Amino acid sequence: MEYQHIHTALAEDGILTVTLNRPDRLNAFTLRMKDELVHAFGEASKDNRVRAVVVTGSGRVFCAGMEMEPEDGGNLFGYDRADSEEPPLEVIRDSGGEVSLAIFECRKPVIAAINGAAVGVGITMTLPMDFRVVAEGAKIGFVFSQRGITPEACSTWFLPRLVGMQQAFEWVYSGDIFLAEEGLNAGLFRSVHPRDEVLEAAYGLARKLIAKSSPVSVALAKQMLWRNPNFDHPMQAHAVESRLIYRSSEYWDGKDGFKAFLEKRDPVFDTDLNSVPTQFDFWPEPPLR
Repeated sequence: MEYQHIHTALAEDGILTVTLNRPDRLNAFTLRMKDELVHAFGEASKDNRVRAVVVTGSGRVFCAGMEMEPEDGGNLFGYDRADSEEPPLEVIRDSGGEVSLAIFECRKPVIAAINGAAVGVGITMTLPMDFRVVAEGAKIGFVFSQRGITPEACSTWFLPRLVGMQQAFEWVYSGDIFLAEEGLNAGLFRSVHPRDEVLEAAYGLARKLIAKSSPVSVALAKQMLWRNPNFDHPMQAHAVESRLIYRSSEYWDGKDGFKAFLEKRDPVFDTDLNSVPTQFDFWPEPPLR
């Protein structure tokens, strides 16, 4: 796929940088950008050369939200109707949600390097990312109520898990803009940095995450940490952990992990991640409806 609204670059250390690349429009989110992001995360998940993904914006902001002037003059969200007929509800997909699910399903660590303002979908698209580092004084806003619309991009699932219900209520109900420092105090951001240091902070974190880690272990742990807290009883998490620690130690990278430790050498993590299932029966995927 030829990218027009994003740019990607894979470094020798395995860190893929995905840059929102519409600086003249403050990296406003478009349906084209949605398609490109979904594709990029799908490819990153399959590419064994990619160990981590860093997402940032070109220019002075991260993303100013949805593009308010679509090039084709159609509906902002792609919901154009023919002859005033409602589209079938089962086919309606919000574009931000498609990106969020692609990030959620990505098997590599994903870090948002928020180099400036992030508003609307500009901030909700970062919620399924594993970490968010942000520029000092960056303006952040879940502004949907002030536009007369509802939250999107799966944000009503992710945001309360990150900051708690009370803080989520305040930000979403008011739609007010707040600064990065408030988001840091609430747990939305991992760290705040001078604007020109945000990207390097993200790279430093990415290198820490992948330096000695098994790609298979990280991919499975990412799924476990997102999914297992939704179980009703810890026994269900125990069952998942029991099955995966057995499989990882007998069939995947764990085969050499402990042996290498005892032999005081670096382990050889050579399992092809694409050979490890992406879905297990203990995490059933609900149908879209």
